[in-house]
Amino acid sequence: MLREAPTRTRGTPLSHKPLERITIMDVGTLAKSRYLSLTTFRRDGTPVATPVWVAREGDELVVFTASSSGKAKRLRNNSRVLLAPCDMRGRVTGDTVEGTARLQDQVETAETISLIRKRYGLQARLLFWWDSRHTEARPAGAQLGIAIRLGGPAEG
Repeated sequence: MLREAPTRTRGTPLSHKPLERITIMDVGTLAKSRYLSLTTFRRDGTPVATPVWVAREGDELVVFTASSSGKAKRLRNNSRVLLAPCDMRGRVTGDTVEGTARLQDQVETAETISLIRKRYGLQARLLFWWDSRHTEARPAGAQLGIAIRLGGPAEG
């Protein structure tokens, strides 16, 4: 099935690249990518793509964000996401796959952050250190884990 998948070109807002294939891909293949383009959808259906770090947790991919971020707000309204391998600037480097996201509780979020720290090593430790020193004190629950299962929403 051919669908339009979101792409971003330098200096322009998110646009659609016509006829890009949404493929069937397994969790392991996506989990090997250093960055993933996570596309969430506004209430009006407008796609918003963001590059994120990713780790694998069983049959799911996990990422994290600030609980007050736009990603989190959009996912509270619509769990549908698109994923694609990308570079650190969000330029898509592979095929796009559809998934369903769910927001994690505090215990799951702590595990997700631990997996991200383990996978990204020094880079993650520096980011978390910098974040802790240059942001106001964050209340508990300021970070939010997101678990993503590939494929569309389960029917039933």
